[in-house]
Amino acid sequence: MNSKDKEREFTQMVRRLKGNITSVCMMYADEHTPVDDLVQESLINIWKGFDSFQGRSDIKTWVLRVCINTCITMDRKRKSRPQTNSIDDTCRNIISEESDAGLHEARLKILYSRIQRLSVFDRAIVLLWLEGMPYDEIGNIVGITAKNVSVRLVRIRETLKNMSEKETE
Repeated sequence: MNSKDKEREFTQMVRRLKGNITSVCMMYADEHTPVDDLVQESLINIWKGFDSFQGRSDIKTWVLRVCINTCITMDRKRKSRPQTNSIDDTCRNIISEESDAGLHEARLKILYSRIQRLSVFDRAIVLLWLEGMPYDEIGNIVGITAKNVSVRLVRIRETLKNMSEKETE
């Protein structure tokens, strides 16, 4: 494939999957690593590996795997540096300033804040589940069985529920 065809195919794929890429990055973004930085880094890695995609899985599955791996890598790099403020503190400050009209948005922020407290592996599973992906496809992306995805989601929901109870006490 010549470079113009590659660029055109890449551009079409990015346009089609931009929402999915952004959703993954939103789950890993915080005040130290904005969504735009994660999206940009993910797109760079997708471009670098675009020639190596062999078509053994759906392109969306491959792209999400690259995106999740990129976000996890950037998250690990960030955590190896000292932190000054947590995402939870930031979200609490924002939410305390919200009016009743912004209740839905405030709840979403709380949910994202709680999801960000999960392990990077569990975060990836939740993200893919929220994207509406079937368990077998989630399993293919993260490298576990569909049954294991199901079990992990039950445990993750319980963890999120317990976080909720702890915050309201």
